[in-house]
Amino acid sequence: MYRLDPRYAPAPQARLAAGWRAVSAELAAGLPREPAVVAVDGPPAADWETLRHRLAEHLSAHGTAVRVLDVRGHYAPAEVVARRTVRPEDDADPYYCKLADNPLRDLFGAVPDPAAPPEGVLLVCGPGAAVADHDVLWYADVPKRHAEAAVAAGTGSNLGLPGARGELRRLFYVDWPMLDRHRDALAPRVDAWLDVQEPEHPVFLDGDGLRATLASMARLPVRTRPYFNSTPWGGHWAQRTLGFNPGARNTALGYELIAPESGVLIGDGPRAQAEIPFQLLCVLHPLEMLGGDVHARYGTSFPIRFDYLDTVGGGDLSLHCHPQERYMRERFGWHYTQHETYYMTVGSPRTRVFLGLRQDADVALFRKQIEDAVSEGTPMSPEDHVLTFPAEQGRLFMIPAGTPHASGSGNLVLEISATPYLYSLRFYDWLRPDADGNPRPLPYEHGLANLDTRRRGEDVVRDLVPRPRTLRAGDGWREEVLGALEEMFYEVRRVILDGSTAAEDDTEGRFHVLNVVEGEGVTVETSSGHRHRLAHAETLTVPAAVGPYRLHPAGGGPAKVVKALVRPEDAP
Repeated sequence: MYRLDPRYAPAPQARLAAGWRAVSAELAAGLPREPAVVAVDGPPAADWETLRHRLAEHLSAHGTAVRVLDVRGHYAPAEVVARRTVRPEDDADPYYCKLADNPLRDLFGAVPDPAAPPEGVLLVCGPGAAVADHDVLWYADVPKRHAEAAVAAGTGSNLGLPGARGELRRLFYVDWPMLDRHRDALAPRVDAWLDVQEPEHPVFLDGDGLRATLASMARLPVRTRPYFNSTPWGGHWAQRTLGFNPGARNTALGYELIAPESGVLIGDGPRAQAEIPFQLLCVLHPLEMLGGDVHARYGTSFPIRFDYLDTVGGGDLSLHCHPQERYMRERFGWHYTQHETYYMTVGSPRTRVFLGLRQDADVALFRKQIEDAVSEGTPMSPEDHVLTFPAEQGRLFMIPAGTPHASGSGNLVLEISATPYLYSLRFYDWLRPDADGNPRPLPYEHGLANLDTRRRGEDVVRDLVPRPRTLRAGDGWREEVLGALEEMFYEVRRVILDGSTAAEDDTEGRFHVLNVVEGEGVTVETSSGHRHRLAHAETLTVPAAVGPYRLHPAGGGPAKVVKALVRPEDAP
């Protein structure tokens, strides 16, 4: 059965506590006996007012004198922060800006220089608190989905701009890159981790225990916490089949494994669990997680993502493409780009996928119709310019950067893609309004600048709609290559088990990502005997350090498991 909250036990030596009374007792026990400065860092999405108040209240109850310094009062003026973090050439672009590479020190007019208090502790709180000199470091975290929801609702603020209404453009391309680098640099020395997504029910994990837990997890299969959000085109498969968000408008985009946003749950139960960024596994243990070759090429960036596009009972996606390599690097700041594939977990000969230019596509006419749709509200027919294919269940479609594409309604797409995920350069969105009734953003000029006009017609069919080929086989199973293109750095395979025996596999120094696309599920067994159950529709990361492993079909029934991995640099 699909698990909404896959959870892993903390290391034996880890200290985990939940609720303010227990958490404050752990924090107080970890303080030095002498007066000290405690930095409490974290993202703007944390409820800093509640956090400051509760920390002071409960630490005082343990006999600790508490003073508080809020670093947000020391930020530079808003216009200075904006000028430092967004390039002048990006000011006119309402959709994107180059990823900010600033340190959090750039938020400040002058970095606070706190002195230890006469007694007790001085809590230096707020985003960037660790920039100030300190004796103890606590990190108070909130998963990114909460920040996005708050900014979208008009209640959230941006990094360095407290009190001002937040904007998603700045959140995605300025705040998150800056915060991620800052958090990753702190991870090796943080003294306590606080999960504060419920401000009145925090969860504490001591720093050494956190690192010991992650060290163990980096050598074993691991599943991230999934979630779905809603969009104007979203469907209802995940609500009806998996039980996600039954009260939501729809379940459109399913975050199975998107490394910059995904978290792993560490704890003893639903009220005693901390959600830790998956990215910390890669930062602290890159060789174990990624493997030496992948680490050399991608640093600590986990380069493959798995997510769902649910249009079952929903609408067609927008027609869009993704940035080509050079544009992505120079204009947007990523060192690799957003190649994608669509695996049809649910589909049929009657539903469709839009993919690639027709042989007779007129790009000038395509542009004119896009502009008419934007300026005049004139409908267009994407199939006049783009090929369509039956979205047959089990089919894989390759989508290299620059290729126009969209899933039609009635499908559940397992999107197996490069990790960059915030660059959908939309051409046309069916004149569809957003949830507030406003036109959805259409960055079509970016899209047209990246449109690959070379691959058309029969070349699209030959290259982007491949037929499976058997790679290897054993008694009761076989492994197929579903898709591999020279221009894409990863490939997609499928292991087919008839239910009689286990399939043998080996990471061979490169991580694998697995998803059960048909059947009840499988059990992944490592050479050390560790077993991890994986149910239908679930996604699992098998770190490079795992080495040999087996896939046992659940319940003696047949199963199909899709697998993605980074290709060797010299692969044909």
